[in-house]
Amino acid sequence: MSIANLPAIRACRPAWNKGRIVGQKRPLLPKHVWAIRVRLEISGNARDLALFNLAIDSKLRGCDLVRLKVADVYAAGQVKQRASIIQSKTRKPVRFEIAEGTRNSLAAWLDDPMMIGSQHLWPGRFHDRPHISTRQYARLVRDWVTSIGLEASAYGTHSMRRTKVAQIYRKTGNLRAVQLLLGHTKMDSTVRYLGVELEDALAIAEAVEL
Repeated sequence: MSIANLPAIRACRPAWNKGRIVGQKRPLLPKHVWAIRVRLEISGNARDLALFNLAIDSKLRGCDLVRLKVADVYAAGQVKQRASIIQSKTRKPVRFEIAEGTRNSLAAWLDDPMMIGSQHLWPGRFHDRPHISTRQYARLVRDWVTSIGLEASAYGTHSMRRTKVAQIYRKTGNLRAVQLLLGHTKMDSTVRYLGVELEDALAIAEAVEL
């Protein structure tokens, strides 16, 4: 006895991106950076201030930022002016600068009682987690941007990575410098990451008046 082939019945699930803003996350503008920084300073949150400042300066991916150890940024009794780590994605080294303000906030965080005996720069709250997770970092970024009235869905951890290099490219137009700072192996990746072609096209369009 033959059995008729019936169509497969699938549950009707809404698309994961329904109602969400997808695509590249926006970089923060200088006014946004200072607004968040001031709020963190006023609140006296030493860890978040140090994390925010270093996220902007280091331009690291979230997975690399949360795994940073004290020894990566601190030596000879002071915070380094420049640091270098091996990227977890490419397994290649990348160097980054640590500005004076960031060094001061890191020094204040390292003096916090929570950092006594910690090897990781951003220790977790539980014994089985040596450092905060990328999900925790993403939640912090969401809290930072919403605290100054920005739309949370338009920004993410990559916004922190893109913020400084977006300003560098805007002021210098030097893609090679941006490539080195981001640790990209190919220039095409840097172009796509910055959305250079779209930005240039918009700048040209804005300069034409009809």
